[in-house]
Amino acid sequence: MKLSRRESKQRRHRRIRGRVFGNPERPRLSVFRSHHHIYAQVIDDTQHQTLVAASTVEPALKSLSSAATCEASIEVGKLIAQRSLEKGISKVVFDRGGNLYHGRVKALAEAAREAGLDF
Repeated sequence: MKLSRRESKQRRHRRIRGRVFGNPERPRLSVFRSHHHIYAQVIDDTQHQTLVAASTVEPALKSLSSAATCEASIEVGKLIAQRSLEKGISKVVFDRGGNLYHGRVKALAEAAREAGLDF
């Protein structure tokens, strides 16, 4: 039986979350990609707390022509890295949220790495 795209993504997400866990030394950089926007959060799973967040729905990134592009993802990656470094977070574990490491998710990850995050 062939799984739908949604079921495949949910399976990948559960498998990834079984292995990836954020702690105070290395919080989890979680990425959620919708059709129109992209969201990134740095999460400490031991305290169930979001430490830093950035997305294309913020006023700082509203000036982008389209939020569903790799360019928008690059800006979110730079912003999440900048905010994390301001809070003293330089090492994270990457949680791609069941998405394939390709396109907008990859652009966000590479931009965050170039801006100074280590994962």
